[in-house]
Amino acid sequence: MRVAVIGCTHAGTAAINNILNLYPNAEIDVFEKNDNVSFLSCGIALYVGGVVNDPNGLFYASVEQFENQGVRMHMNHEVTSCDINKKQLLARDMKTNETKSFGYDKLIITSGSWPVTPPIPGSDLENVLLCKNFAHANEIIKRSESVENVVVVGAGYIGVELVEAFEENGKNVTLIDSEERILNRYLDKTFTDPVEATFEQRGIELALGQTVSQFEGTGTVKKVITDKGEYKADLVVMCIGFRPNTALFKGQIDMLPNGAIIVNEYMQTSVKDVYAAGDCCAVNNNATKQPAYIPLATNAVRMGTLVAHNLVNPVLAHPGTQGTSGLKIYNHNIASSGLTESAAKLAGLSVDSAYIEDNYRPEFMPENALIQLKIVYEIETHRIVGAQVISDADFTQSINTISLGIANNMTIEQLALTDFFFQPHFNKPVNYLNQVALAAMAKEAEKSKKETVLA
Repeated sequence: MRVAVIGCTHAGTAAINNILNLYPNAEIDVFEKNDNVSFLSCGIALYVGGVVNDPNGLFYASVEQFENQGVRMHMNHEVTSCDINKKQLLARDMKTNETKSFGYDKLIITSGSWPVTPPIPGSDLENVLLCKNFAHANEIIKRSESVENVVVVGAGYIGVELVEAFEENGKNVTLIDSEERILNRYLDKTFTDPVEATFEQRGIELALGQTVSQFEGTGTVKKVITDKGEYKADLVVMCIGFRPNTALFKGQIDMLPNGAIIVNEYMQTSVKDVYAAGDCCAVNNNATKQPAYIPLATNAVRMGTLVAHNLVNPVLAHPGTQGTSGLKIYNHNIASSGLTESAAKLAGLSVDSAYIEDNYRPEFMPENALIQLKIVYEIETHRIVGAQVISDADFTQSINTISLGIANNMTIEQLALTDFFFQPHFNKPVNYLNQVALAAMAKEAEKSKKETVLA
C-alpha cells in the first residue's frame, strides 16, 4: 500500500506514527514545504517571551526519526498539482526547482492552514510579519530584539499571547482588532473584561473596534493606520486568523464555502481513498451538531490518528469536537468549551446561561481564590452547549469535564447531580460545577413559575 501524505505538522505526524504501527509494510511518501515536522505553534509566544529557551523543545517528532523508520520524507517540497482520479501528484523540490511525479494508493491531505492576509497597502514592508511556523517564530525573535514599538493585529489566542510576551520583554505594545473585545470568538464579555483591564494596567494600548487600512514606512514599517487612528510601529505581527490551505483540491473534493474539506466520521472525503485531517478540514461540532472549522492542535492530532485507523477499513469513528481550549495570560487562567452565548445564538440555538462568581474553598480556609464560571444551555432540551472559566487559581481542568458533558449531551440537571468529591483544600461541599448547574436549574424553575402564574 502506497500512502502519500501532504503536510506534516500535527495531523500529518499523528497519521504517520499510527500508520507505522498499524501497517508496517506501507510505503509512505511525505511532502512538506518546511524543513521540519510537528512544530508546536502554540509555543511561539513562549519562545518569543523567553519562557522556552531551547526551540528544539517545540518539536515532538523529527525528520530523522521518520526516515529511520523507512518513511520517504520529501522536505522543502511543494505539491504543485494533484490529480485525485489518476492518483498522481507533482511535487517541486523548492531548493533545486526540480519537479517529479508520484503515484499513490491512498492520499492523506494534512495540508493545514495559513494565516489570513488581507490586501492591506504596505503589507510588503520590512518587519510586517506573520505568525504560524518555526521560521516565523525565529524571524519575530530576531527582529524584535532591536525594536521599541510593536503592534499586534488580531486579538485571538495567538495575538493576546504575543502581546503578553512583547510587554514582558519591555516593548511598547499596541493590540488592534476589528472586534470590540479581545478573544471575542472564545469568551463572553464577563471573561474578557478582566484580561483587558490587566493589559491596560500593564501599559498595553488596546485599539479595539478598529480596522487596519494601511502600513506606512520607507522600506521598513513605521506606522499602522486604522479607520480610527494611527500607531507607531517598528514591528507588526499579523494574527488575524487562519484559512484552510486547500486550493490544490478545489473542485475535486467537497468543501465548505471557506475551503475547509468536508470529511465523514471516518475522515474520508467525498472521493474514495482520499482522507483529510487537521486544520485543512471541517469537523463535527457536538454543540451545534454541524460541521465547523475549528483549527486546533488537539483536533488535528485526533483526526490524524483516526485517518490511520480507517485507512483500510472504516473502523473507528470521530466522536466530534467541542473546540475546547485553554489560555494563561498573566495571572488569568482561562478555558472554554463549546459555544459562547452569542455564538450559540448566531448558530440558531435558543439558549440561556447560568453564571457563578464565588470563592472556590470554604470561607474558613486561610487562602482562597475567586472562580468565575458560566455554562450555556439549550432552553428546550436543557442540553449544555458551552462553558467558560476564569480565575487567578487554575480551574481550567473543570472545562475538560464539561467538554465531556457536551460530547455526551449532558443536561444541566445531570451536571447538577453529578458526584464530585468535597475536600476543603479543593472546593466547597457543593462543587462549583454542581453549583453553576443548580443555578441554571433555579433559573428554569423561576421561568416555569412565572409561566404558571401567567396561565
